[in-house]
Amino acid sequence: MAVAYGSKETSYLLPPNPEDWEEYGIPDFVYGQKELAVEGIQWPRNAPSTLSSLPLSRFDSALCSAWRQRVELGLFRYRLEDLQTQTLPGSVGFVAQLNVERGVQRRRPQNIKSVRQEFDPEQFNFNKIRPGEVLFRLQRESDGLAAPEQEDILLVINVSPLEWGHVLLVPEPALGLPQRLLPGVLRAGLEAVLLSLHPGFRVGFNSLGGLASVNHLHLHGYYLAHRLPVEGAPSTPLDLKGYVHLLQALPAPGFLFYSSGPGPDLEALINRVCRATDYLSDHEIAHNLFVTRGAPPGQASSSSDLTGIRVILWARKSSFGIKEGGAFNVALCELAGHLPVKTSQDFSSLTEAAAVALIQDCLLPQTQADEVQAALVALMAQEEL
Repeated sequence: MAVAYGSKETSYLLPPNPEDWEEYGIPDFVYGQKELAVEGIQWPRNAPSTLSSLPLSRFDSALCSAWRQRVELGLFRYRLEDLQTQTLPGSVGFVAQLNVERGVQRRRPQNIKSVRQEFDPEQFNFNKIRPGEVLFRLQRESDGLAAPEQEDILLVINVSPLEWGHVLLVPEPALGLPQRLLPGVLRAGLEAVLLSLHPGFRVGFNSLGGLASVNHLHLHGYYLAHRLPVEGAPSTPLDLKGYVHLLQALPAPGFLFYSSGPGPDLEALINRVCRATDYLSDHEIAHNLFVTRGAPPGQASSSSDLTGIRVILWARKSSFGIKEGGAFNVALCELAGHLPVKTSQDFSSLTEAAAVALIQDCLLPQTQADEVQAALVALMAQEEL
């Protein structure tokens, strides 16, 4: 475990000399159940919601200080400045951001042909990143209870960031796991959201065919200082037990899973979500997943009502390779209402109707969507009480 110079506290900052990074090792961020915050997290009513204006948790401080240092060290493909941002006029509430450099400088997606494609060690993967790109290792403190074993998760900078603090959550890279969601990494993603006191720290997953560009298991996490429509959008239950709901609002219908916080309820959610994504993967159906603080299922709620965790899962058409035609590519954040736009012209001319059309063009045909819905409802019915 790395420690700060002259201090007993863990440091997440790299030594000043790059030659020392290899021997520096990866510091551990060890957290316990008490740090998983549920109550009292809300968007400020009048103040800006930047990181500097909100209280930071120990997790936020560690991530942001280490991420900021990597910016100063030039470890990113470009220096992310304050992004030009607008909320598109209309009923959806799209948050559009101009991020030209990501569109130009990000790594070319790998040659993916199947949602179930095996890991290929010859392709780029997270065993090949520079030592300084790893911020720390997430480790859940043992509480002595019969909780599921939590594998180590590395927090790695995304060198082509969407927004401030953009990181990847990567479970044990040496295992060479393909990009297929597993319970351990989903649990780490949910707990990372609960470890942050910022209402805009979100986590997500892109499957192969769902615009994942690297076939090595990882989640995305990043801060966005803006409310998103999925936080409080209305939903209807799809099964009698209320395990899964249909999020009906624009821009795209999705399957909503909800948990009020850590404990058995969260473990049940992880099980349901992974059973659903296993079904989609087994049937070669691409998908995207988004985790955010939000309101319980039901009628439309104020987005200040952040009483639990919402996990939204979208089944969609498979899309492989680089897509150049639209103002933005459709993956986890776009389906949630966050639109990173690639050119100034598209940013200035983009309308809500155009954004909705671009997103809905990526969704499954209605007949197939109905089949998926029926299959997921049947899966939920098999769950034992």
